[in-house]
Amino acid sequence: MHPMLTIAVKAARRAGHIISRASLDLSQLTVSTKQQSDYVTEVDKAAEAAILEVIREAYPSHAILAEESGSLGPQSDYLWIIDPLDGTTNFIHGLPQYAISIGLAHKGVLTQAVVYDTNRNELFTATKGGGAFLNEKRLRVSKRARLAEALIGTGFPYRSFKHIDAYLAIFRELTQKTSGLRRPGAASLDLAYVAAGRLDGFWEFGLSPWDMAAGALLITEAGGLVGDLTGEADYMSGGNIVAGSPKIFAQLLRVLAPHLGDELK
Repeated sequence: MHPMLTIAVKAARRAGHIISRASLDLSQLTVSTKQQSDYVTEVDKAAEAAILEVIREAYPSHAILAEESGSLGPQSDYLWIIDPLDGTTNFIHGLPQYAISIGLAHKGVLTQAVVYDTNRNELFTATKGGGAFLNEKRLRVSKRARLAEALIGTGFPYRSFKHIDAYLAIFRELTQKTSGLRRPGAASLDLAYVAAGRLDGFWEFGLSPWDMAAGALLITEAGGLVGDLTGEADYMSGGNIVAGSPKIFAQLLRVLAPHLGDELK
């Protein structure tokens, strides 16, 4: 395992211990609202602090972008991109679909990825050029070639409803052209599931870098494709993402294309 990936795994497991312990008694949670339908708990903050401690001890000269703390550290070619608890809404409701997501970019290129599902003890990892793994088992995206047979993940708009009409039009069409749509509520896990072949594709509007970084590398290292809504590579800055096995990715883009206004292209 790459040394930097080893540190990411160590950080994820330390945060996972905090989250798992807190999940045993959700009645003790203090929940704050950042904006409409966007929550944070003391568990998010404690998990993030644990991750930051591990990374800073190992790589004090690296920069960090974390969901709760924002941009931290010195200017650096290395940037850690962290979501300490992706799926906070699920977590506070006791719905066991959430994960820790840690990605590392070097000069803007994603190089290391960890998505850790504490509920199932599933550790998804990837190193650029080294493949993607689930608990040390090699991952490959699904081999399904037809959209009609595909299971597609998505995320419903919940903070901004600016593009809800376009989203609903796409949802309506894909409902009729696929074998099913799923919205579990944690984008990092959805992307990991694409890498594992559990989902054949995924699309969502308005994500943050920490939602996508680790999962995107998992998919590309598992043989899949990731892009923005037109298939280009700037999904990390734009926040709109499409992912899937190569054949499903192309078919998703064709469905999306007629529904995209200028602001979504």
